Amino acid sequence: MDPNPPDDQHKNMREIFWIVLLLTIPSIAFSSALKVVSLSGQILDAETGDPVAYAYLHMEEINRTATSDREGRFELNNLPQGTYSLFIHRIGYTDQKRTIHADPDDPADLEIILQPSTLSGRTIEIVGRPGELRGSHLEDASITVLGMELRKNLGTTLSETLSSQPGFAQRSMGAAPSRPVIRGLGDSRVLILQDGERTGDVSYTSADHAVTIDPITANEIEIARGPAALAYGSNAIGGVINVVRDQIPTSRRSNMTGGVSLQGSSVNNGISGSGNVKMPLSDDFMLNLDLNGRYGQNYSTPSGKLDNSFLQSTNSAAAMSYIRPWGYTGVAFTAYLSNYGIPPDPEGGHPAGVDIDMSRFQVDSRSEFIFEDRFLNNMEAQFSYRYYNHREYETETIVGTEYTANTVNATLKARHKGFGILNEGTIGIWGEFQDYFVYDRFNLDANSYSASAFVIQRADPGNFQLDLGLRLDANAAHPARERPEARIGHIRQRTYLGLASSASLVYDFGRGFQGGGTIMHSFRPPTLDELYSEGPHIAAYSFEIGNPDLEPERGLGTELYLRHKSSRSVIRTSLFRNSFSNYIYPRNTGRPNIIFPDLNDYQYVAVEALMYGFEAAAEVRLTGSFSVDGMIGYTIGERKVDDGESESSGIDGSTTPLPMIPPLSASVGATWAPGLLSIGSRLRYSAAQDRLGEFETMTDAFTIWDVHAQYRFTHAGLLHTVALRIDNLLNEEYFNHLSRIKELFPEPGRNFNVLYRVYF
Repeated sequence: MDPNPPDDQHKNMREIFWIVLLLTIPSIAFSSALKVVSLSGQILDAETGDPVAYAYLHMEEINRTATSDREGRFELNNLPQGTYSLFIHRIGYTDQKRTIHADPDDPADLEIILQPSTLSGRTIEIVGRPGELRGSHLEDASITVLGMELRKNLGTTLSETLSSQPGFAQRSMGAAPSRPVIRGLGDSRVLILQDGERTGDVSYTSADHAVTIDPITANEIEIARGPAALAYGSNAIGGVINVVRDQIPTSRRSNMTGGVSLQGSSVNNGISGSGNVKMPLSDDFMLNLDLNGRYGQNYSTPSGKLDNSFLQSTNSAAAMSYIRPWGYTGVAFTAYLSNYGIPPDPEGGHPAGVDIDMSRFQVDSRSEFIFEDRFLNNMEAQFSYRYYNHREYETETIVGTEYTANTVNATLKARHKGFGILNEGTIGIWGEFQDYFVYDRFNLDANSYSASAFVIQRADPGNFQLDLGLRLDANAAHPARERPEARIGHIRQRTYLGLASSASLVYDFGRGFQGGGTIMHSFRPPTLDELYSEGPHIAAYSFEIGNPDLEPERGLGTELYLRHKSSRSVIRTSLFRNSFSNYIYPRNTGRPNIIFPDLNDYQYVAVEALMYGFEAAAEVRLTGSFSVDGMIGYTIGERKVDDGESESSGIDGSTTPLPMIPPLSASVGATWAPGLLSIGSRLRYSAAQDRLGEFETMTDAFTIWDVHAQYRFTHAGLLHTVALRIDNLLNEEYFNHLSRIKELFPEPGRNFNVLYRVYF
């Protein structure tokens, strides 16, 4: 039985469509005689003086992007008066950040000089007038992945693409269902966004659920921690991952731009392609189109093919904006369709595997209003509706588990002028409603309501940079009906109220050295699955049991870091500690379920937990074209054991390891980049993991050798890039400790991956 009949689903989508239009129409009627600024200029090569085409520019404080044309010319228009940070990136060049003063009475025509570079983490900042070099810009505990680094590491999934970052690992269960884990934290403690909006999928609930984002469409990937993360949620103590597609146009373009990508991989005979076009329809209307498709057969391991590990997906979108001096308003329609396999469990409930059909349809509306001579510089309104459906086929015709979610959220945030010791900051409100249904023979039918208010501020006293953030969250979980005598406990409405806060302090020591620290207090109410689940989840090899008495999870995270940037090196080190007073996770009881004896009971519990460790990464240019790099990361996770549990289970000590914690990992690499060509190699090492949670199995240490090459060239006025990567060159057999199928199957074997991209 379909929990949401098609007629009702279509009716809901029609209603949401009209809501989006009603929210957009008032924006079009808005008019004002505002003084706005157009910023133009040309980008040149520092060594040759030639124009640099297809450079990517964006402003950090407001949502404005541009791409330089074949003559290196660019234009950023519709800017409110003020001071901004302009970031310029181009493959093969040092990233640059400029402080720009937008003044309508003194329009600027900039000349930007980019230095060729082999270092992927090198950024310089230009402040004041052009040519005044300050050095590395102050930064918080955030990371941006783009350009050459993004192309080199681009994988099938988002987590595979980010797995080379220090502190990152990937929870997996085959080729498609994988999700990033940061410093041992995953699931809903890591928020995944696309263009600043939540995806609406259920990838955070279980290892067999895939993330509904394809990284091949990304312009860049941002990872935010600390105060910046509080703009998106109070629960993201692990961090926020934002995949930037610039889907809704925010500024005018005078001509059509875009790109086409093709990618192939040998390990699964996979192929994928994407294309995007950004074009003006008139002086005021802009159109963006994105098309994407991916196909892969069962992937190969050193011991043979992994059955039922295929993947097929498409992620396409269309967006249009109306851009005027008062700001812009736009709407985007996105469709994500996927079909993938979960490998078989010979001893469990699905010896032939499980096939998953997944779909997500999304409508986004975003508008910005610019104010003049007021305390508020601008205001941005966002509205999003997502329909998500996910069916797990245990046979060709039998659906064992089905997830359906209708989610609506809205955000209103404003950027204000500085006052006192505070610079410009952001204030906002956010709300979300979700209608959630899980069909799994027992059914979970509930709604959730969330509302938040947040404020993020920055101050720069002397050589210090101080960031502060606060977020107040109110949440309510409403089951379809109250069940006092339910087998899992008293199923009832639950409400939660909590405050999350964060502060980050950075000090500039000079000569490229910066040091600082971040503290974050998180608040995470239990999810609907954690509260009300009761049923078999065949694809995840588990029978999941919720706990309707769960209280909110509260965490306290601290980090100390030291960084150095120069023309020859980039070095980052950090120590971190995250403690939880009520850490919620599904504990494997080791007990076969009474009704489904092939599945173990997984009971959601809350415990006192602690995770701590360190990270270090460095990249050093030894000569003009040769550089070396390396990274290391280690996380220890443990939970407190009470006296009663210690006596009944025989655990020796007051603490025991948490499950699904990645082992120590390290890598070392070298890159030779003479001109337009780049060739490199990397060794990846993972230590054995013998700190095991309940009923976990040990994974052995392994060392993997990868090689990579990239080449870029200009032909017919177009920029072309070709990237070749060979993963696991020696075809070593190894096991990922965070894989739910590691007891049964190894990771992929040798893989030749080729990526071609052309910009126009």
